[in-house]
Amino acid sequence: MKNVSELHEVLYVSTLAPEASLQVVAKIAAKSRIANGATGITGVLIFDGMRFCQQIEGPRTEVLALIQRIRQDSRHVNVEILRHGPLEARRFKRFALGYVSVDDVEVLAHMEGSGPEQALTQFLALLPNLDMGG
Repeated sequence: MKNVSELHEVLYVSTLAPEASLQVVAKIAAKSRIANGATGITGVLIFDGMRFCQQIEGPRTEVLALIQRIRQDSRHVNVEILRHGPLEARRFKRFALGYVSVDDVEVLAHMEGSGPEQALTQFLALLPNLDMGG
């Protein structure tokens, strides 16, 4: 039997729904920090003004439930799971949800349609260049 509390990760990209305002992004981040902290989920959300890219990690059951809620959230369209599976160790222990915006809209566009390992490599390559505060 599989251990449902094993560490799991999901990396996805999605697009802000056309009818959603940019102000909703800050609300998503604020609410997610509280909810993620309560469920043991950590990760980083990157937003380029149009697309989201998020890596979430934590207990398998909670991560899978969260990605299901994201898929059903009308503020996101075109949710594409780039990578998911077991994770050896957390990458973002400090962040219930680290949030950063990027100006280059091509960065996240290139991740769409990438294979799982290529998408993860591209995502991890972004991180040193991002100002995630603290």
